[in-house]
Amino acid sequence: MIPLVLGITLVSFFIMHLAPGDFLTQMQLNPNVKPGTVERLRRDFGLNRPAYIQYLYWLRNIFEGNFGYSFSYKQPVFHLISQFLLATLLLAVTTLVFSWAISVPMGVYAARHQNGFIDRLMSIIAFSGISLPGFFVALLAMLWAQKTGWLPIGGMESPNYDALSPVGKVLDIAEHLVLPTFVLGTRELAGTMRQMRGNLLDVMNENFIVAARARGLKESVVVWRHGVRNAMNPLITLFGFDLSGLLAGAALVEYVMNWPGLGRLLLSAVLSHDLYLVMGSFIMGAVLLILGNLVADILLAVTDPRIKLN
Repeated sequence: MIPLVLGITLVSFFIMHLAPGDFLTQMQLNPNVKPGTVERLRRDFGLNRPAYIQYLYWLRNIFEGNFGYSFSYKQPVFHLISQFLLATLLLAVTTLVFSWAISVPMGVYAARHQNGFIDRLMSIIAFSGISLPGFFVALLAMLWAQKTGWLPIGGMESPNYDALSPVGKVLDIAEHLVLPTFVLGTRELAGTMRQMRGNLLDVMNENFIVAARARGLKESVVVWRHGVRNAMNPLITLFGFDLSGLLAGAALVEYVMNWPGLGRLLLSAVLSHDLYLVMGSFIMGAVLLILGNLVADILLAVTDPRIKLN
């Protein structure tokens, strides 16, 4: 895991340096800032050194627990990321729970009624969810919320959040979670449902399913205990990649819906050439991706006894 994170940071750091200029270059356009001030800041932050020297200094600071300083927010990077990361994790977890809780039963039902009306209808819905861009679905959801007034638009908290009771604060955040969870979960739900349907159709033709039916087991037992359990393994394998996909897809959705998450922070940092904030966000994203795959491997060992035996 450590070499993988180092490789990601190395590639990301040098890609950021391919962009012309840096954050201090924008300060030179301000007539109120003296040229000597910009040069002094560039020297203090080491931005006048070659890229590989900057990377080595930055890597040394990372091992010492120093993620650097954000030029645009004028705060330590770790403090900023810790503020925004919780909101992104909350959105990612609720999206995964929402999408998997609906997509798995839908996929099972579609597979058990193959080529029926419901199966075809679910396929149309799934392909529509996969095809529509996330930011477009976000705009449609915000337009619907504005027309109906049923759900709050944008943000994570209401203006009177601090005056609410503890239960009221939880309900307020939950209410603000509905729209972004639906927008992000639409694509995830559609893809997982199609995967579940296809996996279960393959599994139901296996010999052990025929043997289970020959023993006189109920069809519900055959489907859920034997069929679904084996069909879930490929989905669990993709769990880690789903987490990273949610983090990537959340950037534009968070920006459109004003959700205070890590994706929105990263996007604004890239636009402003805030180097150390970008790199800190990349590290967090890479760690979450690797941990997601680690959790998927552990879940596979729990659900599939054959992996334990091997």
